[in-house]
Amino acid sequence: MPSTSRTTATIALCCLLAGVAVPSGATDAVRESFDLQVPVAPTPVAVDGRERLVYEVHLTNFSNQPLLPLRVDVRDADSGAAIAAFSGAALRQRLAFVASGPGEESALPPGMRGLLYLELDIGRDAPPRALEHRVTYAVAGDDPGRHFDVRGAPAAVGRPAATILGPPLRGGPWAAVYGPEWERGHRRVVYAADGRATIPGRFAVDWFRLDGQGRLSPEGTGTGDARAAHGYGEQVLAVADATVVGAHGDHPEAGADGPPQKRRLADAAGNYLVLRLDDGRHAFYEHLAPGSLRVAVGTRVRRGQVIAALGSTGDSRRAHLHFHVADGPSTLGEGLPFALDRFRLLGRYADIADLGATAGIRSPRERWRCAAASCRRPITCSLSAPTRTDVPRLVAPRPYRGRECAPAG
Repeated sequence: MPSTSRTTATIALCCLLAGVAVPSGATDAVRESFDLQVPVAPTPVAVDGRERLVYEVHLTNFSNQPLLPLRVDVRDADSGAAIAAFSGAALRQRLAFVASGPGEESALPPGMRGLLYLELDIGRDAPPRALEHRVTYAVAGDDPGRHFDVRGAPAAVGRPAATILGPPLRGGPWAAVYGPEWERGHRRVVYAADGRATIPGRFAVDWFRLDGQGRLSPEGTGTGDARAAHGYGEQVLAVADATVVGAHGDHPEAGADGPPQKRRLADAAGNYLVLRLDDGRHAFYEHLAPGSLRVAVGTRVRRGQVIAALGSTGDSRRAHLHFHVADGPSTLGEGLPFALDRFRLLGRYADIADLGATAGIRSPRERWRCAAASCRRPITCSLSAPTRTDVPRLVAPRPYRGRECAPAG
């Protein structure tokens, strides 16, 4: 009987040590620190012929001291091979506290949560079966040379499952806008509703119509009346055979360019449509023009069918189409990857600030050069004459990187 008790005590102690932090290179203390979680399993998505994992690690400080993350390592859970590491400015840029933005050099207070936004390039090789994470941190006010490690957040890597869709628009050129590093870009906007925190726009794309000179409207940048923008009123298309499960169409236009009037969360999407795809996922179209919806809840639509018109309703500064795919019919559902089956890539912007501020296209293979003084370098675009009007022609800001419109489009 005594032997059994000692065995039980040894097992309990081993389990305790496996879940807590110890000083880097030392084993003199057991201490509470971060709870590490990966709420949404990373799924490989092809970008420019390379596989990427797009996901988040949640760090919650369960200790009674402020903790300062110094380094995060991502490894293959099976082989232990290093996949990525972030420290210094690179870590600060990716780590955002729930109550503040990125770039903070302060420690995470007790009870506070931080989100680490990751987009890992795993190349052409087969993705790892699972990931593990290690966070190196210091205690605020402690000896600056004293660091601790905590390991956790095991994450099984999902199978590639990006939904292949038809284009939501036709013709062009269109600018497909997405910036995973932007503090308030879709990728980094978290909502907590219905009992869970979600990122609806994890793979969302904003589509802006350009003219032959790269302008958003005749006067250049898309300011003024939303109806003057080149994209206003453009036909919006069903991306797949689907059933309409959500619709709202009587919001007025948001108004002239500038900081958008902040609306209730329920009204932020403006006029919208939600399509339930046959695979159970949901496609969202937001900021649609007032009175433009051609379908209603319950309507069965076919791929390529005109379902509405592009507008600027809800939280919108310029006429554009917001499009994303999610796991449910709520506009605050979890964002999922998707891919377009066809488009023609014309080029990329070097900086999002250049969007709409270009001029001087004189031949299909010339470079667009900035008309605005704020532009720092040329925008390279290889242009060619359109051949099919149903194939979108894209000019993408720098974050757009290739065949997938999901993680980088």
